[in-house]
Amino acid sequence: MTKRTSSEQPAKTPARVVKARIAEAAKRALAEAEARRKTTPRGESRPPELGGQPGPEPTRYGDWEKKGVISDF
Repeated sequence: MTKRTSSEQPAKTPARVVKARIAEAAKRALAEAEARRKTTPRGESRPPELGGQPGPEPTRYGDWEKKGVISDF
């Protein structure tokens, strides 16, 4: 086995190969997500949140204030 000196560097992977690998992984992820969506029943209701704020999700609308106290999470 030969030792690598500090001046030697491993060959770089061409950008087109990297992009192709990313595209393949993205296609697999999309197919997996679609399969998961098909197995989940439509209109499935979620249990109510315990201790949460009434109304829309505060983190989506930037409203992190409750009774004059701002929480940063």
